[in-house]
Amino acid sequence: MALRSGWLPPTGQTRVTTRLTAHGATTPVNPLASRSGILPGTVDGKHRVGGLWLSGSGPMSATVYAGRAVVQGPNAQGAYPVTLDADTVLTFGDGDPLNPRVDLVVLRVYDDEFDNSTRSEAALEVIKGEPKAVPTAPGAPALSLPLFSVRVEKQTSAGTGGIAWAGAVTDLRTTLVGVGGILPVYNNAGVPGSYPGQYQDNDNAHYLQRWDGNGWVAYPKEIGGVVPHATLTTGSYTGQFRDNAGTLQRWNGTSWTNYQPPVEVETTTSGATALPGWTVVAFSARRSRGLATVLVTVTRNGATINVDGAGNFNDEALCTLPAGWRPAMDYEAAACDGFGNGGGYLSPSGQVNLRTWSSNGALVAGRNIRIAATYIL
Repeated sequence: MALRSGWLPPTGQTRVTTRLTAHGATTPVNPLASRSGILPGTVDGKHRVGGLWLSGSGPMSATVYAGRAVVQGPNAQGAYPVTLDADTVLTFGDGDPLNPRVDLVVLRVYDDEFDNSTRSEAALEVIKGEPKAVPTAPGAPALSLPLFSVRVEKQTSAGTGGIAWAGAVTDLRTTLVGVGGILPVYNNAGVPGSYPGQYQDNDNAHYLQRWDGNGWVAYPKEIGGVVPHATLTTGSYTGQFRDNAGTLQRWNGTSWTNYQPPVEVETTTSGATALPGWTVVAFSARRSRGLATVLVTVTRNGATINVDGAGNFNDEALCTLPAGWRPAMDYEAAACDGFGNGGGYLSPSGQVNLRTWSSNGALVAGRNIRIAATYIL
């Protein structure tokens, strides 16, 4: 059947249709299948996963406690919801005389419609491992969910004290939740997400993560983003930024500090152009945050200009500043040649003019005049 509708036909709904159309506690891995896993939660709410927990209850036996799970089959079979509604005791075989082994405890589904097993049921099973000097757990059977591995040392039996439960058991359970739910990570932190925008709570890393299509990234903001106000008290990595009530802060690895952007400074030593009667000897300029300081040195290469007793003479154009370094309006400038001093101004066109000089002074050929000004660009 290409299109199935759950609980719609008046008769004939098959078990497969029921599984394929059950869209409840399933974390998807593709459009037709979900993860296998344990439904999270404990009675007191203090632990992530309590269902199907295993603990030693005898020298060679352990109890698996009640819980709920989903075992995903191939796409065509659907997901099998399974509930263990009573605590169940499992028995382990005695140890090998020569080598240790690792047994695997699984929740297994048999479906005669697909596996010709003559069984249609779920079962808790112990898959016995192969004794070896360095043993490994056996592979999980098809249509099963690994729960725990248990190491059985050589010569272990009830008569020798049984399995050392405190260090023999490895928890292999994984979690799943309903589609759209936040997955509490448990032994499955590195499992890829199913769709961009999926979330998981990573208990190992202690933060919420979002699948971006390529990997899990920290939330409340993806790496490189600015964390919104009042959502993060401790930074996730050095260099992370957050908005602290309108103040940008940076995590330095220990604490949040108010961010001071680096000061961008530009300098130049070229581009000043001499005007007739003058030669540009040197030019330097520096600007930062819209404020510029320039120092230009010129020398007279024309006839001497004499200044009267009042210090007045016709304004003398010395040079032109390069584009990008010119003031937004007329600015006053100071000038000096070591013999006298005076005042000038810089115009928005970039022209540097000298308009006063020491009384009874002179602008003599060969003398260097320095003009300095600081202004807003």
